[in-house]
Amino acid sequence: MKQSIGDFTQDELRDVIKPAFRVKQIWQWMYHKYAIDFSHMKNLPKELATFLEERYTICPLEIVTAQESVDGSIKYLFRLDDGHTIEAVLLLMRDEQYHQDGTLKHHKRYTICLSSQVGCKVGCAFCLTAKGGFVRNLTPSEIVYQVLMIKKINAIDANRRVNIVYMGMGEPLDNLDNVAKAIKILSDPDGMSISASRQTISTSGLSAKIAKLGSMQLGVNLAISLHAVDDALREKLMPINKAYNIESIIHAVKDFPINERKRVMFEYLVIKDINDDIASAKKLLKLLDGIKAKVNLIYFNPYDGTLFQRPSKKSMESFQEYLTKRGLLCTIRESKGLDISAACGQLREQYLE
Repeated sequence: MKQSIGDFTQDELRDVIKPAFRVKQIWQWMYHKYAIDFSHMKNLPKELATFLEERYTICPLEIVTAQESVDGSIKYLFRLDDGHTIEAVLLLMRDEQYHQDGTLKHHKRYTICLSSQVGCKVGCAFCLTAKGGFVRNLTPSEIVYQVLMIKKINAIDANRRVNIVYMGMGEPLDNLDNVAKAIKILSDPDGMSISASRQTISTSGLSAKIAKLGSMQLGVNLAISLHAVDDALREKLMPINKAYNIESIIHAVKDFPINERKRVMFEYLVIKDINDDIASAKKLLKLLDGIKAKVNLIYFNPYDGTLFQRPSKKSMESFQEYLTKRGLLCTIRESKGLDISAACGQLREQYLE
């Protein structure tokens, strides 16, 4: 099977494609004009196009199906070249806004939620992705082309920036080398030019890998899927806590380099009668003392077969109010896609059934 040319940085391609300016032309076709066939690259010499066609493919995935929510969110199921499937989600964070005279004031603002693995090793009790187990890591091109295909399908111009969150299927830090390469490719000014400061890695808390990510100096944002304030509960929800407990995560976060204008995000999935009480809020406040943190409270998104329940709006607001009044920045994430298969792994599970 031929390798996708999307797996390579410009520097790597310059080692095999001469003269060097041809690499930039190829990238412009791929990442600015969304070309998925070398024959469409009209300003390349025929010999070069033939060489590329013989050695590489371009797009390593195709859309199987998509579900659109009334709130504008769209969930995509992609099929990879080996037949496995992954999910990605386009989230409409802000619609177009206009001045009174009818001229455009703000463009639509999007966030794209990406997968980094087929399946997942972490095995969180609340996550449907864990049901299918772990299959394999995604390649850099399989990560990058989730973004490119979503932008292409929705006619989002190459120069229109989007935010990227690595929090779909899989644990990004368990596939760190390929995720890091995808970050570099996505942020390259000659490519999609999505700055690393617009990209966030969400991790279940692989402490050693958090340290390694920090040493790479990529400039990405960090989000920790915490979900509990003590090891006993976290081990029930997230078995990986046995290897990477809360203390080790907090220690790694304190050493992580962040932009002075940014904060480390702590994602807290709120589950009714499990972790939605004020006693948990008190423990969380103490746990994050001394960290430039932001807490993002997330409603549990129910799916068929789960025993967990969605918390009430009142308990969410009480939790938020307790933290905010004591100086900890805390938001409630607006639920997206409740009318579609929005939970991680849900659309893939339906397809496999």
